[in-house]
Amino acid sequence: MSGAGSPENPAAAPESGSTAGSDPVAADSRADSRPDSRTVRLIEALLFSAAEPVRESDLAQRLPDPGQLDPALKVLRSLYENRGVELYRAGDAWAFRTAPDLGDALRIERSTVRKLSRAAVETLAVIAYHQPVTRAEIEEIRGVGQSRGTLDLLLEAGWIKPGRRRQTPGRPLTWITTQSFLDHFGLENVGDLPGIADLKASGLLDKRPAIEAFRDMAGSHTPEDAENAGEAAEGADPAEATADTD
Repeated sequence: MSGAGSPENPAAAPESGSTAGSDPVAADSRADSRPDSRTVRLIEALLFSAAEPVRESDLAQRLPDPGQLDPALKVLRSLYENRGVELYRAGDAWAFRTAPDLGDALRIERSTVRKLSRAAVETLAVIAYHQPVTRAEIEEIRGVGQSRGTLDLLLEAGWIKPGRRRQTPGRPLTWITTQSFLDHFGLENVGDLPGIADLKASGLLDKRPAIEAFRDMAGSHTPEDAENAGEAAEGADPAEATADTD
């Protein structure tokens, strides 16, 4: 009959004690390799809320124990393996990205409104009012060389299309407006385009004579104006000229 204080298996007790205290460093390292759940959740939140990949140094600054960064990242990577989003590493930065095999299913097409340049608006107006019109005629009416990109932009928008070729030397291609152009601007046909009187009434054209409007736009004066201005300057009182200058 064994005593109350003696163990049933005397050999087992020392073995258990020796295992617990044989290698405390290894036990501590095993404990350190398991990051606490709050650290994992914190890194997860930081990466999800960031618009760009977050550097490891920035993540470490947010953690109570920076030494848990690597183990926590390994845990997160395993948690999101084969999920809709995956933990992605770019150099020394980390981010959540859509799984590569799901990218095509998440593609979204959106229509963006692009404002036409002044050259495109002028070119479209010339084509609309003078169609069918060749590229050379567009350049002559606008007074500047025609950029190929301008016609390509209007062609891509679906507002113009090639017309018939002129039966002249070189057989140049003409341009005309399309049904999409009429639909976009609410017109039944090109005859509904506003005339000069309508444009002046709406304020889109200067109501003054064309020669006067052109002078103001160009900022130039005729030789007679310059001569008259010179005569006025010669006959002006120097004191008055000085006062006007001030």
